[in-house]
Amino acid sequence: MSPDFKTIDPNDLSTPERQWILNSAVAPRPIAFACTIDTGGHVNLSPFSFFNVFSNNPPILVFSPSRRGRDNTTKHTYENVKEVPEVCINVVNYQMAEQMSLASTEYDKGVNEFIKAGFTELPSDIIKPPRVAESPVSFECTVDQVLELGDQGGAGNLVISRVRRIHINTQYLNSDGKLDTTKLDLIARMGANYYTRAFGDAIFEIPKPLQTLGIGVDKLPEHIRKSDVLTANNLGRLGNLESLPSGESINQLRSDAVISDIFERLSGEERIRSIHMLGKELLEAGEAEKAFITLCTLNDE
Repeated sequence: MSPDFKTIDPNDLSTPERQWILNSAVAPRPIAFACTIDTGGHVNLSPFSFFNVFSNNPPILVFSPSRRGRDNTTKHTYENVKEVPEVCINVVNYQMAEQMSLASTEYDKGVNEFIKAGFTELPSDIIKPPRVAESPVSFECTVDQVLELGDQGGAGNLVISRVRRIHINTQYLNSDGKLDTTKLDLIARMGANYYTRAFGDAIFEIPKPLQTLGIGVDKLPEHIRKSDVLTANNLGRLGNLESLPSGESINQLRSDAVISDIFERLSGEERIRSIHMLGKELLEAGEAEKAFITLCTLNDE
């Protein structure tokens, strides 16, 4: 049964309706905790989830302090980078979540959100805006360009920021001296008032087929492709392998006690389902190659 879709022309939606869909569907979004300063020396600290890294060489981060949808006013961050084209972009982890949210309060211009939200200012090395001591990683940036996408409420203002210094709290490094994703405990923005936390079981690895050429789901044996036990993710992992198992490896595994017991006791659909269940368990335990060989013991069925 094919899925039922609701199709919408974005031009038929109000600004709030469109924002609800965009923010809910395009998620999770990383958070740029941006510190800026105006020509009078007033510091501003505010989070933005329209944010990402867009280039490594040169190192470019882009975030967008959009115009407010309700009244088309601009944010202090946007005004500040137009006056002083510098920004310190701090990443946000779970330990900072509530304070970060508090800093998003629309205080009057000149109010220091470091003080209001209880954060600690650290002087930057080469830019005027300070960095957040509590942040795991901070990027001192100069602003290459501010690209205004429109002049109506909800329009984005892309702050194209060139990284000049990177500050990493060493407690988030692994034994090789590299940033450890499992330690960072980062959060990201979802729709409405929701956030998500990249920690524990929420983090998982997928081998990337960058240096290898996966055989593809289309090359999997038919009984695997049409399995009612294996999930789409299971098939994707198998399709990422470089080749079908050899006949020798399949024959060797058929003599395995567990496999041979299934073949002796069961036949037909029961045998297929049992082997598929075993293959699924191996896949979810991270043993993709063994799972593939196990599943291919059925190839002659």
